[in-house]
Amino acid sequence: MNRISRFYRISAPAPAREMDEAARDKYYRRLRMQAFIAATLGYSLYYVCRTSLNVMKKPILDSGSLDASQLGVIGSALLFAYAIGKFVNGFIADYCNIKRFMATGLIVSAAANMLMGVLGLMHSVIPTAVIFIAFAVMWGLNGWSQSMGAAPAIISLSRWYPLKERGTYYGFFSASHNLGEFFSFLFVGSIVTFAGWQAGFFGSAIAGAIGVVVILLMLHDTPESKGLPPVEALAHEKPAASADKSVKEIQKQVLRTPAVWILAAASAFMYISRYAINGWGVLFLQEAKGFSDVEAISVVSINALLGILGTVLSGWFSDKLFKGDRKVPALIFGVLNAAALALFFYGGNAMWVNVLSMVLFGIAIGVLICFLGGLMAVDIVPRKATGAALGVVGMTSYIAAGIQDVASGWLIDSNITVAADGVKHYDFGPVAIFWLAAAVISFLLPLLNRGKVKEF
Repeated sequence: MNRISRFYRISAPAPAREMDEAARDKYYRRLRMQAFIAATLGYSLYYVCRTSLNVMKKPILDSGSLDASQLGVIGSALLFAYAIGKFVNGFIADYCNIKRFMATGLIVSAAANMLMGVLGLMHSVIPTAVIFIAFAVMWGLNGWSQSMGAAPAIISLSRWYPLKERGTYYGFFSASHNLGEFFSFLFVGSIVTFAGWQAGFFGSAIAGAIGVVVILLMLHDTPESKGLPPVEALAHEKPAASADKSVKEIQKQVLRTPAVWILAAASAFMYISRYAINGWGVLFLQEAKGFSDVEAISVVSINALLGILGTVLSGWFSDKLFKGDRKVPALIFGVLNAAALALFFYGGNAMWVNVLSMVLFGIAIGVLICFLGGLMAVDIVPRKATGAALGVVGMTSYIAAGIQDVASGWLIDSNITVAADGVKHYDFGPVAIFWLAAAVISFLLPLLNRGKVKEF
């Protein structure tokens, strides 16, 4: 156990490199750009291993290997394991060599995908119940290992980038999940189309293996491990008040800081609105507005594309226009998120109205994923506790996402009427109020942090 602990422990400082200031600055900038690329690309490939099952659901159902209810349970196993793992692994990551920690999670995730592919090849000779249980266990394990990705990636930004630039690069990094979804649909989807759903799991495992190589080659633990001063010294930042405190002491203080929990709650409500549209938006357009399958899917998919724009630009404009203050833009885009949802639910059936609502929703939710989903919490805690802050926010966000799925399904099922001819009629009124109320609460909660947050 001690050997494992030593292997994952944060790197010891290397001997200082003898170089002039210009050479040192050039070396520092090269290493931090490598770390940024590795974190962003590596986490994108994490996402491929997480979303692969979404691409394969229909062929799995068509094969008769599993039914929709079983796939729902398997999917929830990942979501809840991921929520708990985000909290636990966020705290652990603050102590760790982030290169080794992040690579380990992706190795396990890729292995889980590989094993599910092998089990899939044997589905004709293995009882359905066994396949179901094995898939649920593997996908739950995948959820836990997936939670080892975001914290070390964002800790790398905290360890390598000064405060005045962190928001910009955090925004670029936040587009990694959109890139991962794109890779998953393009790469894994193509494999499933031509070689079957079992091969899709093997394809996602290969993507994960590529990510491991990128992380091991390009992600660096700390500037000190490369013979450089800490980023505070490189950026000439004022020493933090908590500089002399241990990681454990600061993490405990994070848990006692109301501002962190307020942001976590705001993110949780934002995730309800985010996953409501991603999970139920297509059904809403089909049943409430009479859109065809292709029309509904096309309209809802717009928000994912625009989400990239929102996340990429969010950190940059908050750094440049608001001098690193995220409160005002978070409020602006929180209001835009609620307005976009109101337009989507109550704006009528015209195609241009629904497209516009998804454009606005995509941009707003992209910004909010960056701000409420982590950056605002990271901003108010010391670098040593970046993972702890992300753990608190991530846990509440994904628990809320899971609860949303259950609550939304119940509200939708409870408001179905069946006509005399047997046709079902959906009343989305109650669930729309639930989704819209969550969006409103998500932008109101951060207002409680308008006063100065007590320094650590």
